[in-house]
Amino acid sequence: MTSPFPGMDPWIEQASIWPDVHQRLITYAGDALQTCVGPAYFVAIGARVYLETAEAAGFYPDVSVVEAPIRGANASRMQTDADQPTVLMVEPVERRETFLEIRDAATQGNVVTVIEVLSPSNKRPGPGRELYLTKQREVMASTTSLVEIDLLRSGEPTVAAPATSATASPYRVVVSPAADRRRRELYAIMLRQRLPRISVPLLAGAGHVVLDLQAVLTEAYAKGAYARRIDYRKLPVPALGETDLAWARECITAARA
Repeated sequence: MTSPFPGMDPWIEQASIWPDVHQRLITYAGDALQTCVGPAYFVAIGARVYLETAEAAGFYPDVSVVEAPIRGANASRMQTDADQPTVLMVEPVERRETFLEIRDAATQGNVVTVIEVLSPSNKRPGPGRELYLTKQREVMASTTSLVEIDLLRSGEPTVAAPATSATASPYRVVVSPAADRRRRELYAIMLRQRLPRISVPLLAGAGHVVLDLQAVLTEAYAKGAYARRIDYRKLPVPALGETDLAWARECITAARA
């Protein structure tokens, strides 16, 4: 089943589904780019792994009780002693974030362009954001182009663009060509808008290829069977304004007619 929306699905950002969406976007975008770049390049999937605290992740997974108070144990204790607590062990969350690299085949793999699809942890305080911003700075200081795809309404914009520009729309793509580091190509994406066809830079003087983000999302939505996994009776998270919510409900009703 296709998505009921012309662009992004406001319900698809939920925590139980987005990791799957992210992985499919990376995979299908990589397939589409490999078809476009031709034999001079190859597209590889990279990954970074880090641990995130439960507080930063927003939930407490794998909590185990390792010490529990002994009933009646405090009766004979001196008043200067602390009462016995319940000791909990909270395991950190391992995060694995994938991204794409277009590499030059002639040089046995020099990175030409990095394509990032942002994750929620990249847009909230914590190690995920810090690691991403470090990677962003490294790429921007190199001879590698950077493409940042932010399809998340929640969190603080992290893309390499002025804050006033980055917050002007709920979704955004920023392309930073290595050929001109002052240049930022901003695709501001509104909720009711089709996702854009974006320009992905190749080596200097070699032009660019076009990535159709909507086609990639459509493939991910269909193959991920999200229509059967999302309960559209619930409110989306983050919440929509009344006008946008009414529009979204109309899209869902029309798709089911």
